[in-house]
Amino acid sequence: MPRVTLHKELFDFDKELRKEYPVICGVDEAGRGPLAGDVFAAAVILDDETLIEYLNDSKKISETRREKLYDEIVDKAKDYCVATASVEEIDSINILNATMLAMKRAVEGLGSSPDMALIDGNRCPELECESQSVVKGDAKSASIAAASILAKVSRDRYMLKLAEEYPGYGFEQHKGYGTKLHCDKLKELGASAVHRKSFLKKILADDNNG
Repeated sequence: MPRVTLHKELFDFDKELRKEYPVICGVDEAGRGPLAGDVFAAAVILDDETLIEYLNDSKKISETRREKLYDEIVDKAKDYCVATASVEEIDSINILNATMLAMKRAVEGLGSSPDMALIDGNRCPELECESQSVVKGDAKSASIAAASILAKVSRDRYMLKLAEEYPGYGFEQHKGYGTKLHCDKLKELGASAVHRKSFLKKILADDNNG
C-alpha cells in the first residue's frame, strides 16, 4: 500500500463548509504554554482547488517537514496573516485573552474578509465575521492545519532570534517551554525581558524558598 501523503478528509471538511460560507479562514495559535516570548496566531484562507501534500496538525509533523510546508502554504494560500500578542500583553491581560487578541489581529490582518473563521479550540475571539470553534481543529480542517503550521514555524523562528539576543537560556532548544533546562537556567540567570513574569511566580518562589 502506498503511504498516504494527502489527508483528503481535512480538505473535504473545508469544502463542505464552503457550500454555505464561500470564503473560510482557519485560525490557530502557537505558544500559549511557554514561559517566554510572544504568543503567535495565524489565519489562512485556502480555496477548493488547493491541495497540499502532508498537510496535517503541526504537532504531527517533523520540524523539517513543517519548514517545507510553511513555504508551500505561503505560496498557495489565497490569503494569510501571522500576528502576535506581546509578553507585556500576556502579563497584563493573561494568556487566554492575549491568545484571543493575537487571533483577532491575524483575522483582521487578512487582505480579504472571510465569511467564516474556523478557530482551533473551544473559544472564539470577537470578530466582525461569523466564527466557529473546532476542538482539535488542526486535525480536522485543512485551513486550520495550515494556520497551525504558519503559527508554529513563525514562532520557532522568532525563538531562535531570541536565543541570539538572550544567550544562556537555551531558547534554541526548548523554544521557551518550561523544560528542566529552562527552569534551571531561570534559577541561575533570573528572568529576562522576554520572560512572562506572570508564569514564573511559582518557579522563582520555589527557588527563593529553597
